[in-house]
Amino acid sequence: MERTRTRAGAAVFLMLILGHLGNALEVPLDLAQPPTITQQSPKDYIIDPRENIVIHCEAKGKPHPSFSWTRNGIHFDIDQDPKVTMRPRSGTLVVDISGEKAETYEGVYQCTARNKHGAAVSNNIVIRQSRSPLWSKERNEPIRVQEGEALVLHCRPPAGLPPPIIFWMDVNFQRLPQSSRVFQALNGDLYFSNVLKEDSRNDYICYARFPHTQTIQQKQPITLLVLNLDAVNETVAALFNETDFFSDGSVEERKPTFLIPSGSSSSKMVLRGQVLELECITEGLPTPEVSWSKLSGEFPDKRTSIVTFQKILRIVNVSDADAGEYRCTAHNRLASIHHTIRVTVKAAPYWITTPRNLVLAPREKGQLICRASGTPKPTINWAMNGIPIENSPEDSNRKVEGDTIIFEEVQTGSSAVYQCNASNEYGYLLSNAFVNVLSETPRVLTPANQVYQVIRNNHALLDCSSFGSPIPKITWFKDSQSSTLEGDPYLLHENGTLEIYVAQAFNSGKYICVARNTLGIAENHVYLEVKEPTRILKQPKYKVAQRNMNVVFECKVKHDPTLIPIMIWLKDNGELPDDERFLVDSDSLTITDVTENDAGTYTCIMNTTLDHDSASAELTVVEQPDPPTDLELTDMKPRSVQLTWIPGDEHKSPIHKFVIQYTDSLHDHGHWHNLTHVPGSKTTAHLELSPYVHYSFRVLALNAVGLSDPSNPSHMYKTNPAAPDENPSGVKGFGTERDNLMILWKPLSGLQANGPGLQYKVMWRQKDVDKNWTSVTVANVSKFMVSGTPTFTPYEVKVQAINNNGIGPDPAVVTGHSGEDLPVQAPDSVQVLVLNSTLAEVHWEPVPPKTVRGHLKGYKVSYWRERSLHKHNPHRVEQQFLSFSGNKSHGMLPGLQPYSLYLFNIRVYNGKGEGPASSNLQFETPEGVPGPPSFLRITNSNLNNLTLEWGPPNDRNGHLTGYILKYQQVNNSNELGPIEELALPANKTSVTLPNLKYSTRYKFYFNAKTGQGAGPVITEEAITIMDEVHPAAPAFGNVSSSVGEDGMLISWEYWGAEKHVYVEYIIKNDNTLGEEDWQKEYVNGSQAYVLKGLKEGLSYRVRVVAKGHDDQAVLHQSEELLVTVPAMPSRQADIATQGWFIGLMCAIALLILVLLIICFIKRNKGGKYPVKEKEDAHTDPEFQPMKEDDCTFGEYSDTEDHKPLKGSRTPSNGTVHRDSSDESLVDYAGGDGQFNEDGSFIGQYSGKSSIRETAEAHSPVNTTAMNSFV
Repeated sequence: MERTRTRAGAAVFLMLILGHLGNALEVPLDLAQPPTITQQSPKDYIIDPRENIVIHCEAKGKPHPSFSWTRNGIHFDIDQDPKVTMRPRSGTLVVDISGEKAETYEGVYQCTARNKHGAAVSNNIVIRQSRSPLWSKERNEPIRVQEGEALVLHCRPPAGLPPPIIFWMDVNFQRLPQSSRVFQALNGDLYFSNVLKEDSRNDYICYARFPHTQTIQQKQPITLLVLNLDAVNETVAALFNETDFFSDGSVEERKPTFLIPSGSSSSKMVLRGQVLELECITEGLPTPEVSWSKLSGEFPDKRTSIVTFQKILRIVNVSDADAGEYRCTAHNRLASIHHTIRVTVKAAPYWITTPRNLVLAPREKGQLICRASGTPKPTINWAMNGIPIENSPEDSNRKVEGDTIIFEEVQTGSSAVYQCNASNEYGYLLSNAFVNVLSETPRVLTPANQVYQVIRNNHALLDCSSFGSPIPKITWFKDSQSSTLEGDPYLLHENGTLEIYVAQAFNSGKYICVARNTLGIAENHVYLEVKEPTRILKQPKYKVAQRNMNVVFECKVKHDPTLIPIMIWLKDNGELPDDERFLVDSDSLTITDVTENDAGTYTCIMNTTLDHDSASAELTVVEQPDPPTDLELTDMKPRSVQLTWIPGDEHKSPIHKFVIQYTDSLHDHGHWHNLTHVPGSKTTAHLELSPYVHYSFRVLALNAVGLSDPSNPSHMYKTNPAAPDENPSGVKGFGTERDNLMILWKPLSGLQANGPGLQYKVMWRQKDVDKNWTSVTVANVSKFMVSGTPTFTPYEVKVQAINNNGIGPDPAVVTGHSGEDLPVQAPDSVQVLVLNSTLAEVHWEPVPPKTVRGHLKGYKVSYWRERSLHKHNPHRVEQQFLSFSGNKSHGMLPGLQPYSLYLFNIRVYNGKGEGPASSNLQFETPEGVPGPPSFLRITNSNLNNLTLEWGPPNDRNGHLTGYILKYQQVNNSNELGPIEELALPANKTSVTLPNLKYSTRYKFYFNAKTGQGAGPVITEEAITIMDEVHPAAPAFGNVSSSVGEDGMLISWEYWGAEKHVYVEYIIKNDNTLGEEDWQKEYVNGSQAYVLKGLKEGLSYRVRVVAKGHDDQAVLHQSEELLVTVPAMPSRQADIATQGWFIGLMCAIALLILVLLIICFIKRNKGGKYPVKEKEDAHTDPEFQPMKEDDCTFGEYSDTEDHKPLKGSRTPSNGTVHRDSSDESLVDYAGGDGQFNEDGSFIGQYSGKSSIRETAEAHSPVNTTAMNSFV
C-alpha cells in the first residue's frame, strides 16, 4: 500500500518565494517609467513557409512606447513594404507571404521600444525558413555480401531545417527489427555487425521526417542479398574448372573492430546544458557486446542513459562536471578492444546576476550589476537606450566599472534604459534594465482586506507589495498590538512579505502592513486563517479478488469543517473507467462483478482548496488458471508413459500443482479418475500404468482460487493384457449361521484385472486339523458360502485372482471362524463388595471358552433397587445394565442409592447374543448424607421473632439424626452479619426464633443430617416487622399513571432501602391467570417506567414491589393501580363519510330492491326465472331450490366438499350453529356424533335425512350469506 501526502502550503510558499521575492521591481503603470520588453520571439526563429510570419515584440511603459525595427542592422521601414504590418499599440510584425517567397524575409531582426524616458531593445531575432527538400533521385543496385561480413546501409538524407528524424521501415511501413547486431547510428545509417542469411530482403527503406512541416521523405528501397559460402563455392567452381575455392563451408569468426569512432581514441566537445551523445559502433563475429565507463569519475545517476542496445551513451543537461575521459569496451569470445573519448565542456554565456530595474529618488545612489559566466569567459558590453554607452552623453553621476554601473546622486530627468550584452564565441545574452528617477509617496499594491488561508504547521506568507520612491520601509502589526512583528516565528522579506515559519491556530487574525518613506505613509489590512490539515484516517487496503466478486476500497477522511472537500478516485493515475460497476460513495469505492481489466492501483484523493491527501492500494484480480494445452505422450512402454503439456494462463495466482486424470474407455468409459499430481513448476509427469486398459489422459491446473477446466484429452494409449498383479483385498471369513462359513472379499476393479476372464479361486481348510485346501473357482463375485461347518471353528481362507492370461500371486492366508451360537453357561462364584453408599464392586469366575460358542464380547451385569431400607421409600426402581467388554472378572456399579437393597445377576454374551444369567444376589448400601429438606418457609413474622417450618428430605438416605439451622443479619448494603447456628432434633418440623432485631432482614441456611453427615443446604430470607410503637411510613406512595406516545407511564415515590424494585402488571378479570403470571419489569433505580406493548382497550392491575437481594421475597409492595389502555383512534378518515362509499351502498341497496321486486312479480304470476329453470334441470338431491315463502336461495352443496361461504360460521354440514359455549357438536349432529381422543369431532355430516331436515329447520345457509352480503 502506497501513501502520499502533499500540502498546498508548501506549494504556496514555493510559488511566493519564486514569484514575489524573485521578481524585478514593478512600477505601477500610472507612473512615468521607461519601456520594458514584455514579449519577444525566440532568437533562432524557424518559420513555416506556408504561413504568415509573425515576429513578436511587446513592451510597456508610461507613456506607452513606440516601436521600430532593424533588419540585418539597417532600419526596416515598414511603411515601404505593403506586405508588412505592425499591430496597433504593439511592435509585433505580421508579414503576409501570399504571393511571396518566405525566404525573402529571412534575416536578423531587432525591435526597439521607445518613449521620452528611454529605449529598450529586443534580442537579435534570426528568421529562417524551414526546409524539407526531396531526396535526390538515385538508382540503388542490389548489395551482395557474404554471410558473416559487416555492412553499412547509408541513408544520407537531404539537409533540412531543422534536421530530419531518421528511421528505417519496410514497404509495409513496419519498422525493421533492430538488435545488438543490427541497429541505427546517430547519423541515420543502418549498421550490421555481421549479416545473416535471413537479412536478405528487397525493402530496406530509409525515411526522413521533417518535424516543422510534418512531412516525410522516402529513400529508394535497397535490396540486400546475403550469400553463404556454399553459394560462393558454386560460383567460383564454375569459373575455376569445378575446383572448390573455399575448402570449408563455415563462416570465419572475427575479432571486434570499431567502425565509429575509428582508432583507439577521439575527442568530443559539448556545450553546457545540451545533450551529450557518445556513439560506439563495432563489427565482429560473434556480435560484440559493448559497455561504457568513465575513467575520471562516475556517471551522473539521473541524467545518464545507455540506449540503442548499449551503443549510445546519453547525458542530458550537461554540466562542467561531465567533462573527462569516457571508455567504450567491445568484446566477443575472441578478443576485447577499447576506445577512449575525451569530452570537453564549453559554455555559451549564462547569467550569474541579471540586471534589475532601479527606481531612485532624486539625489539617491544605486547600481546595475550584470554578471555572466561561460567558457570561454564572456565579454560584457553596456549600452544606454540602445546606443553603446561609450557613445552616450557623459554623466558625472554615472560610472561604469566592468560588469557594474554605479550611480551617485541621480537627478530628475536622468531616467534611461540600459542594455547589458554578455557574449562569447558560442552565443550572447542581452538584458534591459531601466533607471527611473521618481519622487512618490508610498502605496500598498496588495488588495485590501485580502484573506490568506493556510494549513496548520505550514508556512504562511502574507504579501505586502508596495511602491514608493524612496523605497518604503515595511513594518507589520497583528490585531491591536502596538509592537512590530519581528524575530521568531516571523521573518520579514525585502519585498515586504511577512513569513510565519510554522503557522498555528493562534496565528489566525488580522494583520496590518505599514509602508513608510520620507514622503508619507500607507497601510493595508489582511487576514490569516489557519485551517486543520486534511488527513486520510482509514486508508484503502490491498485487495485480492476473484473474478465476478465485489470489492470495496474504504477511504475515510478528516478535514477542516470550513473547507469543502472533493473526493476523487483514480485508477493507475488516470480516471476511473466509465462503467456503472464502479460506485463511488462519500468514503468508499465499490467495484461490482470484478473483471481482470479492473486490476491495478486505485488512489483515493481528498482535495480541498488548500491541501490534499491521498492513499493508494492495489487490486489483484485472480481466477482459476486456464486449462493446460498440447498434451503429448512420449517414452511409451508397456507399463508406463511420459505425459507433457503446456500450462495455461495463471491469472496472477501461481499454479500450485497439476492433477493428472485418466479414463478407461474399455472398462469405465466416460468416468475420470485421479491418477497422480505434480508440482506446479513441472510440465511433465511419468505415469505408471496397468495392463489391459485403454487410457486417455487429461490435466487440470490448481491455484489458490481453484481448479481449472480440464484440458482436452490426450490420444488413447492401450496397454496389453497380463496375469493379475494382485489378489482381492479385504478377505474375511465368518459365519452367518452356526453351521456355515461366509468367505467375503473386495473384487478387483477393471483396472486391476489386467485382462479378460477375471475369476477367483476360493480356498479354505479347518485350522490345525486339515492339511489340504478345499478350493472352488467362482466368477467375478465378492463372496462364497461354505455350509455344514462345526459351530465356531477356526478356518484358514484365501482368495486368488485368475484371468485368461494367468493366475495372480500367492494369496495371503486369513483366519476366520464359522458361525456362532448362544453361550450355554452362566458365570460362577459371583460375589459383591460394597465400597460405600453409592459404589459396589462385583466379582465372578469367567466361563470356560468352549461354553461361549463364539467371540467373547464381555459380561453384562443387571441390577436394580429392590427397595429402600427406610420405611418412607419402599418403591422399586427399574432394572439397570452395565456391560464390561472383554474377558473381565470384576466390575464397578456406580451411582447407587444409599441405604437401599439391590439385586443383581451376571451373564456372558458373544456376537450371537447373551447366555443364561447367574442366580440373583442381593446387597445393601449403607447410609449416606440426606438430600435437601423438601421445603423451608417463614409462617409467622413478629416484631422480634420468626417461625420457620420445613419438610423432611425426600431422599433421607438413612436415619435422620437432626437438622442444622444457621442464620445471619443482612443490612441495606447487602453486607452479611455473624452467623448463628442452631441444632434441631429430627422429629421437629418447625421452630420459632425469639429475640430477633425488629425491622431487620435475616438470611437462613437449613439442611438435614444422618449419621454420615449433613446434606445440601437450602436458604430463605425474611424480615421482622417494624416496631409497633414507632410504625414506619409505607415504602411506596403517590403511585400514578398517564398515557404517552410510547406506552403507559407509571410513576411513584419510594423511600425503602432495597434496590431491587419492579413494576408488575396483569390483565384485569382474566381468571385463567394466577399469581405467577404477573409480568414484571426491572426499573433500575428510577421512580418512573413506561410499560410498552399493552393491548389497546384492556384494563390492567399494576403494582410496584421491592424484593430482597436474591429477587425472591417481596419486602415492600404498593397499592394496586387500575389502568386502562385507550383504543387508539384510526388515523384514516371515517369510511362512512367518504363519497365513494356512500355511492356504493346506494347502488347495492338499489340492486337489492330490484331483486325483491322481481321476486315478488314471479311469485304472484307463478312463473319461473332462469335460476329456477337451472335448478329444475338438476337431479342432484343435494341441490336445494329457492324457497318461495321468503325469497331466499336454497343451499347449493357439493357432495365432496362442503365449504362454508367466506366470512360465515356455517359448519360443514350446512347448519348455522348458535354461538354458545354450552352447546356441543353432538347437538348439531342429531346425537350421533363422536369425539376422537384429541377432541376432534367425527360425527356423520351427511347421509341421513333426519340430519338434513334438522339442518333445514335451522336458519338456512343462504340467509347467512345474504346477511353477510348486506
